[in-house]
Parts: sequence; structure tokens; C-alpha cells
Amino acid sequence: MLPLRLARSALFAAVCVTLAALAHWFADGTLPGPGRLALGAGLGTAGAGALAGREREPVAIAILLGSAQILLHGLFSWHAAPAPMLPGHGPATDMGMVLCHLTAALVTGWWVARGETALWAVLRRLAVRLLLVLAPCPAYPLTPPAPAYRSPGGPYESVLRHAVVRRGPPLAAAF
Repeated sequence: MLPLRLARSALFAAVCVTLAALAHWFADGTLPGPGRLALGAGLGTAGAGALAGREREPVAIAILLGSAQILLHGLFSWHAAPAPMLPGHGPATDMGMVLCHLTAALVTGWWVARGETALWAVLRRLAVRLLLVLAPCPAYPLTPPAPAYRSPGGPYESVLRHAVVRRGPPLAAAF
């Protein structure tokens, strides 16, 4: 199911890169260049493709998304030359950027985990439906069913079969 794995990996990378770029823009006022966005998307797709072989738990998805946010933050923050500071932005905004990345990782971790759960539920239902369609099913039972009752064998069974047994004191003693 390589196409499904690649689609899931590309979606995961697109969410990670978009969130990291928006967090940088929101906290720092600058957007990374297209080269860094493409590099981040490529690395994110490759990393997610290696881990997309099976369904992941929501906690694992949030941890992977948080790790990807940290790596993308490093990629987007790395400058060959010092960047000019914009008014109102500087070292004090580093904590704001960390909070933006953390919030993005938690919110989208939940969102991606719900999407993963829905995707795997649909795939399981399709697999069951496909098995029901493709599996040979006889139109009649192969063996006749066993009788639900026994034929009376003992001398008193035919007389006592319809007897009503009530436990408790006699009705006159209850008054």
C-alpha cells in the first residue's frame, strides 16, 4: 500500500511545514524562504514515510509532530547571515515562538490522530466488506442443525415434561 503511505506522509509533512512556517510568521514576523520550505517538506515526507507503516497512537503522533516542529524550527531559524530584527521582535520572542510551536504540535497532533483513527476505521470496514463479497458463502447449511430438544426416553419424562414446579410455601399458609 505504498500510495497510501506516501499520501499519509505527504499530508503529515504538509501539516508540519505549514504549522512551523505560520508559527515563525506569528512569533517572529518573517516567513522562511521557498527553498527552506521545500527542504522541510522533503525531509518531513521522508521521515514520515519511514514511520507510516502502521497505525499510531495519538500520543506517538503528538510526540512525532512535536519533534518535527523542533527540527523545522531549527531549519527555519538557521541563518547564513544575521537577519535584521523587526520592531517588537527579538530574543524575548523566543519563548513566544516555542509556545507557538508547542500549541501547533498539540492541536494538530490531536487533529492528525483523529484523522488517522478515521482512516484506519474506514480501511478496516472496506477490508471486511471486501472479504464478505469475495468469500464463498454456501446458500444452504452444510450439515443439518441438531434438534433443539430430546425425544422422551424415560417412562416419566413424557408425563413430567409439562409439569409446573413452584417453590415456596403453600398459598393458604401465606395468609
